[in-house]
Amino acid sequence: MHKAKIDQTPLRYDTYGPGYLARGPRTDFGVVVLPPGQDFPNHYHAVTEETFYTLEGRVVMWTNGLRIELGPGDYHRCDPMEMHYLVNEGEVPWRAVFIKAPHNPDDGVVVDWKPGQPLPDIGPKLAEEDQTR
Repeated sequence: MHKAKIDQTPLRYDTYGPGYLARGPRTDFGVVVLPPGQDFPNHYHAVTEETFYTLEGRVVMWTNGLRIELGPGDYHRCDPMEMHYLVNEGEVPWRAVFIKAPHNPDDGVVVDWKPGQPLPDIGPKLAEEDQTR
C-alpha cells in the first residue's frame, strides 16, 4: 500500500514541474505545474505512455508537431515514441495529473525542437505519422 498527498508532493523545480505521488512499481502518478510563460522541454519515451488530465489553467501541447490546446477537464495521452512539448501561453498556472506506464524511470529522451522548426527524425513511428499528414 502507498499513500501520498498532492499538497505535500515536492515539485522538481521547487514551485513548478512534475511532482511524483507514486513512482512504480508498475506506474508513475503525479501532478505537474507549469507557470505562465514557462515551457517543458520536448521529449519522448521509448516504451512508456504518458497521459495528462488538466485540473486548472490551460496549456499548449505539441505532440509530434501538432498543436493541441488543453484546458480543465481535458485528457490527452502520448503514446510511446510520440514527442511532446508543453508551453503555458496563458495567464495562470497550468496544473494537471499525469500517469506514466509502465514504470521506467530511465525512459525519457529530450529532443531539441521548438514549434516552427522541422520535425526531427526520431525513428520509424514518427516517420510513418509524418507521411499521413
